[in-house]
Amino acid sequence: MTANTPNKGEKEQRAVQSIEVGGRLLLVLANNLEPMTLKDLAAQAELTPSRAHPYLVSFAKLGLIEQIAESGRYGLGAAALQVGLSCLHQLDPVKVATPIAEALAASTGHAVALSVWGNFGPTIIRMIEARQPLLVSMRAGTVMSILGTATGQAFAAVIPKDRILQAMANALGDPADRASPIWRDSEKVLKDVVAEVRKHGLARAEGRPILSVNAFSGVALSHEGEAAIGITLLGHSDHFPTDWDSPLALRMQAVVAEISGRLGWQGSARAV
Repeated sequence: MTANTPNKGEKEQRAVQSIEVGGRLLLVLANNLEPMTLKDLAAQAELTPSRAHPYLVSFAKLGLIEQIAESGRYGLGAAALQVGLSCLHQLDPVKVATPIAEALAASTGHAVALSVWGNFGPTIIRMIEARQPLLVSMRAGTVMSILGTATGQAFAAVIPKDRILQAMANALGDPADRASPIWRDSEKVLKDVVAEVRKHGLARAEGRPILSVNAFSGVALSHEGEAAIGITLLGHSDHFPTDWDSPLALRMQAVVAEISGRLGWQGSARAV
């Protein structure tokens, strides 16, 4: 066994090097959609085929990998699938997103809100205050406007359209009166909103619905590509640029992608 170099303030921990080496093979298989030859698998794990093969034999006995008889290629086995499914079932989007949201708030100094899709639409579940006082009415339990806020627009791009329209109907009045001007305008705005969010992976708000407050918002996806949790970064317009290539926008894109990745989503954060 070898000892890992501990970080400052951490108690030294020991690790089994052979497990780390074998784990590289499993990670390579997990990152490839098709079964692999021994040569390619070993190369990507930075091992020689002769060194990789004994690990594969052991993993096969455990059901973690399997070798296809016809081609001789290797792929993940039934036990690996069971491990993956168990991990996904144990994932809690709030627990995954909370430390990332707290780090985002601490590093930017801006407020961060976490939200989920509730019975009445996008609903705030956690509010992390800004370093400087920010006068906003968002708090846990607040239901956000779908078209009037960055949070609502971010969800509009990943929630099925019929559910979005139903939530809008509940907010706008008679759902049967689809010929009214407000419905025509709302559906056009919704179409434009969805296109922008899918292009940039984020929604943004500039001085609306609260004057002098800007925001970026995105929705992290589950392993099935469904809306899991929303995250919104907001701050005073004097210190919050909203250009799509601004550091805050790029940071938010990375944060949404990180949360989605930890929840098992393997697609593009923008291809929602």
